[in-house]
Amino acid sequence: MSTLPDSVLSVIGQPQARVDGPLKVSGSATYTSDVNLPDLLIAVPVCSTIASGRLVSLDIADAEAMPGVHAVLHRDNIGRFYRLSGNSMETGFVDEARPPFEDDIIRYYGQYIAVVIADTFEAASAASAAIGARYEVTPHDVRDELEADDKPKVESERGDPNRAFDTAPATLDATYVTPTETHNPIELHATIADWDGENYTFYETTQAIAVHLGTLSQMLGVPKEKIRVISRYLGSGFGGKLWMWPHSLLAAAATRQTGRPVKLVVSRKMMFQNVGHRPVTQQRVRVSAERDGKLTSLQHDYVNHTAIADDYQESCGEVTPLIYSTPNLRVTSGVTRRNVGSPTSMRGPGAVPGLYAIESAMNELAHVLNLDPVELRLRNEPRIDESTGLPFSSRHLTECLRMGAERFGWSRRTPGVGSMQRDGLTLGWGVGACVWPGLRFSAAADVDLRADGSARVVCGTQDIGTGTYTVLAQLVAEETGIPLERIEVGLGDSVLPLGPISGGSAATASVIPAVLDAVRAATKLLLSRAAAVDGSPFKGASEDELAFSAGYVHRKGETPERGVPFGQILEAAKMRAASGSGSAKGGFDDPLKKRFSIYSYGAHFAEVTWQPEIARLRVSRVVTVIDGGRIVNPRAARNQIEGAVVMGVGMALFEHTMYDKQTGAPINSNLADYVVATNADTPELDVTFLDHPDTVFNELGARGIAEIGLAGIASAITEATHHATGVRVRKLPIMIEDLLAAEMT
Repeated sequence: MSTLPDSVLSVIGQPQARVDGPLKVSGSATYTSDVNLPDLLIAVPVCSTIASGRLVSLDIADAEAMPGVHAVLHRDNIGRFYRLSGNSMETGFVDEARPPFEDDIIRYYGQYIAVVIADTFEAASAASAAIGARYEVTPHDVRDELEADDKPKVESERGDPNRAFDTAPATLDATYVTPTETHNPIELHATIADWDGENYTFYETTQAIAVHLGTLSQMLGVPKEKIRVISRYLGSGFGGKLWMWPHSLLAAAATRQTGRPVKLVVSRKMMFQNVGHRPVTQQRVRVSAERDGKLTSLQHDYVNHTAIADDYQESCGEVTPLIYSTPNLRVTSGVTRRNVGSPTSMRGPGAVPGLYAIESAMNELAHVLNLDPVELRLRNEPRIDESTGLPFSSRHLTECLRMGAERFGWSRRTPGVGSMQRDGLTLGWGVGACVWPGLRFSAAADVDLRADGSARVVCGTQDIGTGTYTVLAQLVAEETGIPLERIEVGLGDSVLPLGPISGGSAATASVIPAVLDAVRAATKLLLSRAAAVDGSPFKGASEDELAFSAGYVHRKGETPERGVPFGQILEAAKMRAASGSGSAKGGFDDPLKKRFSIYSYGAHFAEVTWQPEIARLRVSRVVTVIDGGRIVNPRAARNQIEGAVVMGVGMALFEHTMYDKQTGAPINSNLADYVVATNADTPELDVTFLDHPDTVFNELGARGIAEIGLAGIASAITEATHHATGVRVRKLPIMIEDLLAAEMT
C-alpha cells in the first residue's frame, strides 16, 4: 500500500499541468523528424502502383544519374533482412511479417519496391519519381464485403445459445459493419538511422522503444547491445506506432550502405498504405431476452479483413462474454484476406468496433422490448465475470450509467422518434456502455535523490502525448515531497531501464510499482546514511525511527520541518545522490488475471441535433462517466477521454478509408478527403471520473483510461441518430445519403 493514506495524498489525484508542456508549446521538444545529424542524407521510398502481381523489372539508370543521388536500393542490392522468430512483447513484434524486398510478389498497392537516398528531400523525391517499374498484374480484391476464409473460431461459449434464441419471446438478429479507418496523427512515421560501422542508433516514432529494439535486432541480425533506440516525444500514434514497420529497415540499410546518417519520413499518402489501419469488421449479433429484459442468449460472430500474407485479428469479442449477464453465449471470429497493407492496432483495438455492435444491439433490443435502454443494461448487470467465474477486481458500471443519466437529464427523454425539440431543431438521445481491460506490462525504473535537493527518475518507456513524464514526476513527488518542478524525468531511450509499451492503456499502471519501488529503495539508502554518517543530526538512530517526507529527513511522529532537508544528509555523506532501482512484472499472461477479472468501465450519453430541411446532423452534447480506478492526474485523464470522444464523433460520422476497386489504391489518402473530426465538430463535453481505487491491481488503484473513451461512443451516437431521424444505422460511418433517403420516404 502507499506510504500515505488517501486523506493526505497531495499530488496523486490532483490536476497537474504537464511537466513537458513548456517544451512543447515553445517548440523546444525534439520530435523524431526534427533530428538533424551531421552529413544527414534523405531517403524516399518507391511504392508499387499495382495491388497484386509481380515486379518484373526496375529502370533506375535515370534516377542514379540525377544530381545529389547517392544510392538506389532494391531487392538485388539492399542486403539481407531476417524474419522474426515469432511475435513476442519481450523479443520483437510486427504486424507486417515480410521484410521489405524479400521477394518480387506485390500484395498491396503502395508496397515498397525501392528506396532512393540523396542529399535533399527534393532530390530524393525527384529520383524516386524517375524510377520506372514493369509488372505482371494479377487480379486484386479490396472489397468490403466479408466472409471468413476458414471455419470460424469459437472464442467463448457457454450454455446453448441457439436453443435459447429460438425459444425466446424477444429477439434481435442484426449485422453491423465498421469500415477501414486510418491512423492520422499529426506526426508522420519517421526514422533517422545512424551506423558507425559497428553500432546503430535509431531515432524512431515508436510507442514501444524496447520492443522496437528487439525487432530491429532480429530483423537486422545484430545483437541488441549494438542498437540504441530513441524517442523523446511522439506526436501521437493511436496504436499505429506500436510496432515496427518496413521503413525502419530501409533506413537501416541506407545508413549501412552509405556510411552516413539517413532520415526517412513516411508521406501522408504512405500512411494510408504502409503503416497499418483498423480493418473492416462485419459483426452479426443475435440476442434474445425475456419480456422483462433479462437476456437469455447473446451470440457475436465477427469477421475482419487482413492482409494477404499476414494474420491480423481484430478481437471484437474480447469483452462480449463479460459485459452482460446471460446463461447462453457464443463468440466466434474469422478473417478474410484482401490486397491491403497489414492492419494493426488502432485506439481501442477489438473493443471499439466490438462494442459498437454489442451496444447497438442492446439499444435495438430495448426498442423491441419497449424498455428504456439504460434500464435494460441495469437489469443485466453480472455479479461475476461469467466467462471465467472470477470475481471483478472492481466494477462500477451501474454507477456510471446512473450518474451519467442524471448528469445528462435522461429522465426527460421521450422515446418517440423525432419527439424532442429545442430551438427549432430535432433532438436525438442515445446511450452506450464501454469496457476496456486493465493491462500492465513489465517495467523498471531508477530514482536518484540528489544532494542539491532535486530528484531524477528514469524509465525506458516513452510519452506519446498522454502525460507519462508528468505521472512519473507525480509518483516521486508523492513519496518524497519534492516539488514537481524539482524532479527531472528521463524517458524515451533504450539505454534506460526497461519500460513498458505505450499501448493498451497500460503505461501508467505498469510504471507505478516500478517507480514506487525505486524511490523507496533510494529513500532506504538515504535514511541509512542519515543514521550512520558524521554530521547527521540523526547519527546513531535506528533507520526505523526515521522518515522522509516533504523533502525532509525527520524522526517519525515529528513534523518534517523538525528535521533537515534531505540534501544536507547527502552532503554530510559526501554523496551526489541516493539511488534506488525498482521493477515489476506484467504481461498478457499476468498471474493476477487468474484470480480476478480486471477491467475499466464507463457510459456515454450522446445528443444529436437534426435539421431535416438541410439534412444537417451534428453531435451537440456528450456526457461520459468513467470507472477507471484512481485517476492519477485528472487534468490529463479528462483530456484523454475528451479526445477519445471527439475521435468517436469521427468514427460515427466521418472516418472511412475507401479503396479504388480498379487499382486497389486508397483513394482518399489525404487529410482533405479523409475527414476527421475537428474543433467545429466537437460537442459540449462533460466528463466525470468515479475514482474508485482498484487496489487489487496496484497499490494506488489506477487502471488505464486512454482507450475506453472511444469504446461505446459510436453506438450512443447512432442510437441518438435513430431517435432523431428514425434511421437505423448499422454500417459506419453514418452517411448523408442514408438520412436523405429517409427524408424522401
